[in-house]
Amino acid sequence: MVAAKALLHPAAKPVLFALALLPFAWLVYGAITNNLGANPAEYLIRSTGDWTLRFLCITLAVTPLRVITGTPALARFRRMLGLFVYFYVVVHFLSYSGFDMGFDLGEIAKDIAKRPFILVGFTAFVLLTPLAATSFNRAVKALGARRWQMLHKLVYVIPGLGILHFFWMRAGKRDFAEVAVYAAIVAVLLGWRVAQAWIKRRAVRSASDPRRSPAHG
Repeated sequence: MVAAKALLHPAAKPVLFALALLPFAWLVYGAITNNLGANPAEYLIRSTGDWTLRFLCITLAVTPLRVITGTPALARFRRMLGLFVYFYVVVHFLSYSGFDMGFDLGEIAKDIAKRPFILVGFTAFVLLTPLAATSFNRAVKALGARRWQMLHKLVYVIPGLGILHFFWMRAGKRDFAEVAVYAAIVAVLLGWRVAQAWIKRRAVRSASDPRRSPAHG
């Protein structure tokens, strides 16, 4: 009860907003104070990519946590967390475009076409864009609930692309430990959804089939 009241408190969303901005603020502070290591540009690109994946996992975790803990108030934070996924992926893409490519659109296009791991990451970014653009109530009304839900099923494709992007990026150094952690988290979160969908379908079939009803033995 105490946790539920805290989640419904008017200050809960501003507090979450401030916490979600902390990684970005820390990176900005590190850049200003020249405290990002020997290669600040690479550090910024990698860090913003890492935070994109982290917020993606956190966003995917909202529904399972809500259901398992019986805390419906968690749902009110899912939209904000999803928008922070997009915020960090935009910063990630801008960091790559600026520090690696000097904002040269022609070179960026060539690099995307030439390197598979960048193509996969860019595809995830492109797919996230309509989700962020339609994350508001007016978009739901404009599209209709059914089409909006179909569009937002892309959220189940994007984590796989993000993991593949991360995997190929680390392949050169053969460092897959962190990739495996993210892959396991995403597999559990998406696996839970698959299991819930299967249970729901089975329950619907049982309810619609009188032969499976307890009243019919």
